[in-house]
This record gives sequence, structure tokens and C-alpha cells, in this order.
Amino acid sequence: MRCVFSNVVLVALFCCFPASGWAQLATADSELRQGIQAYKEAKYQDAVQHFQRAASLDPQNKVAHSYLANSYAQLYIPGVDTPENLQMGQAAIEQYQILVELDPKSPDPIKGIAYIDLQMKKFEKAKEYYAKAIELSPNDAEAYYTIGVIDWTQIYQPRMELRAKLGLPPDKPLINAAECWQLRSANQDGVKDGIKMLMEALKLRPDYDDAMAYMNLMYREQADIQCNDDKAYHADTKAANEWFDLTMATKKRKAENSKPSGENGVPQP
Repeated sequence: MRCVFSNVVLVALFCCFPASGWAQLATADSELRQGIQAYKEAKYQDAVQHFQRAASLDPQNKVAHSYLANSYAQLYIPGVDTPENLQMGQAAIEQYQILVELDPKSPDPIKGIAYIDLQMKKFEKAKEYYAKAIELSPNDAEAYYTIGVIDWTQIYQPRMELRAKLGLPPDKPLINAAECWQLRSANQDGVKDGIKMLMEALKLRPDYDDAMAYMNLMYREQADIQCNDDKAYHADTKAANEWFDLTMATKKRKAENSKPSGENGVPQP
């Protein structure tokens, strides 16, 4: 009975679905396969054309939209502000947004939007989308880490501009500089958020040496806005040095563990 029922259903589906519809799906599948092949060969312009046709013929095809978004992202060149290049980045974002609509519970297209925004230096928007990705995937250490990196990027430049304005050498703190209080007001929230995000990343991935490296940088940022608090400045500098040492030790341990083993399982030099 099950086989008979299945055949009836198939016949019904075939009769209800126009022949042109089957042809469209077959063509969409063909375009998708050709696009994937072009993508693997790094022929992204060709890949875009195939994926555009596949997505047009089968608008619900998440694979086609995903590859199309990634192809645009590959064609986008960070730091190049020509209209054509910016259009590539925006096209990638639009495809990721379609994927968000097709699969609202997936963090991947949200992270795709965040990544393009980050490359375009739209830092606040990038942080917003990485935060949305964390809501869907709370154990994503990389998303926490990236928000921390963005926080550091946003606070580093104004601090360096102030130091250059005052003519301060790298090893001299901003203590007692009148401008320090203004910088502290502008940067302290970013410092706190950056340290918080990096710590979350390290809770999830204790050997995350890149996050450790940015913890070192964050504490140096915090030290430089302690203004007339000499004790706090030296405490933050000490913490930064400890994070630097931990970063180097972790990198060294990872390098040693990645070496091919010789006799008796002893890593080769």
C-alpha cells in the first residue's frame, strides 16, 4: 500500500507542477553546479553570473544565495572606495539579508553582513550584527573576539592622535595631561566593553591566543586613560605585560604541539 500511495502522490505532484517548473529547477541546478565549479577555480565573476541565474530561477534556494553572497564578498576589495567596489560589498550584504529572511535562525548570514560592514569600516553596524549573531549562537568565541577587536580599533586612533598632538614618546603616560580627561570620557566605555568581549571569548576558548594579544592591547589603552592615577596606570601596564607573556607562552605551546612526532611520540625539533 505504501508504494502505491507514493506513486499516486508522485503522479499528483507531477500533474500539478507545470513542465516549465521542472525545467526551471533543472536549469537552476545546472547553473548552481557551474557556479560552484567557477567558485572553486576562483573565477568569481563567472560564478556570480551562474549564481544570479540559479537564484532567479529558484528564489528559495539558500545554497545559491549563499554562494552568490560569498562570490560578491570575494570580489569586494577592502579599503577601495570606488563606486564599483562599494557596489560589490553592498551586493554581498543584500544577498546575506535574503539568507537571513530565508533562514532567520542561522547566525552565518548575519556574520556575513557584520564582516562586510567591518571591512567597510562601518564599525557600529558591524558590532550590531555580531551581537545579533551572538544572540543566535552564544558560544561563538570568534564573534565576541571580533567585537573586542572593533572596540580596540575605535579607541586606538583617537588616543594616538592625542599623543602625537602632545608630542609624547611611546613610554610616557598621559598622566596630568588636561586632554587626558576628555579622551577618558570618550574611550572608557569602549575599553570596558572590549575587555568584557575578549574575556567572554577566552571563557569559551581558553587557548585563544589572538584574544589574549588584544587583552594586552586593551589594558594598555586603559592604562593611558588613567590620567592622574599613577597606581592604576602601573596596575594596567602590569596586567598588559602579563597578557603579553601569556600570549607568547600559548603560541609557543601550540607550535610545539603541532610539530610532527618522532620516535616514542616525542615532537621533532
